[in-house]
Amino acid sequence: MSLLERTGLALLHRIDPERAHALSLLALRSGLAPLPGPVDLPRLHTTLAGMPLLNPVGLAAGYDKNATTLAPLSRAGFGFIEVGAATPLPQPGNPRPRLFRLTEDRAAINRFGFNNEGMTAISARLAQHPRGPVPVGLNLGANKTSESRAADFAKVLATCGPHVDFATVNVSSPNTERLRDLQGAAALTALLKGVMEARATLPHPVPVFLKIAPDLTPDDLAQIAEVALASGISGIIATNTTLSREGLKSASRGEAGGLSGAPLFEKSTRVLAQLSQLTHGLLPLIGVGGISSAEEAYQKIRAGASAVQLYTAMVYRGISLIPEVARGLDALLARDGFATVAMAVGTDRGAWL
Repeated sequence: MSLLERTGLALLHRIDPERAHALSLLALRSGLAPLPGPVDLPRLHTTLAGMPLLNPVGLAAGYDKNATTLAPLSRAGFGFIEVGAATPLPQPGNPRPRLFRLTEDRAAINRFGFNNEGMTAISARLAQHPRGPVPVGLNLGANKTSESRAADFAKVLATCGPHVDFATVNVSSPNTERLRDLQGAAALTALLKGVMEARATLPHPVPVFLKIAPDLTPDDLAQIAEVALASGISGIIATNTTLSREGLKSASRGEAGGLSGAPLFEKSTRVLAQLSQLTHGLLPLIGVGGISSAEEAYQKIRAGASAVQLYTAMVYRGISLIPEVARGLDALLARDGFATVAMAVGTDRGAWL
């Protein structure tokens, strides 16, 4: 981490977390943060649901909600980027404050509630972003007041799909009331049917991923795996934030919302490994939750992930963490004799079951 980045992070941590979030995006758009460009190392080259990636380290949804910072993020070292969540209509989200740093735990709690500018504005920005070597995907959401939340996901895909490289169905945010109910087998089957029908109408059908919660029982996971395999989707993202507060120390630990960051690592990795076993390697998995180092990214891959995503760790480690994780992952693969990322996927899954 450079002195400039260290100073910038220290200043951001002195102000309200949501304002700091907005300022970090502004700093990227203004060119204040030095960016390394793509991390392009042969050992890290991989394919995710047919998408070629320069490296398997991606940006999780939620950071660039409105797709305002695509160009600089594409130069930050990520192998792929996910923006959003986008809903059909703009919505303000939940009342503030709704984002809390848990510094002692290297974590965060948010209850944003899908605040975004809506699919029309987001689609226009996505359309203006030139396609490049770093795929850009969109997290699909539903409006809080919608009469048919399941239909909202298909609607956003139909509008924004022509301008993205992949899309994610997000039924696992804990901050929209009863949204997680859509993870049930019957509701999820119907929802994914509608999304896949919308996908079929696109000029170039894109990979569709499903993002799930970490707070699921083994039976829940088995049902989701069965539905996912039958639906024709391209993969699963494991996992979103958790409602658990086990072992937290920070003063804000009692706030309502989804917990992300370091405390989520073990829970999300166990869910990932279980899904890897349940899907028999037939669906690529993206590992998310608590990654703050190359070693943790490597553990996710060896537990069954074909690629990984980060977000909360950047709050504490800055944007320079991304090339550090990617290059560190390259070194770990070399150390263990893996010529490619794909060779390492799932090689230590049993340790997490």
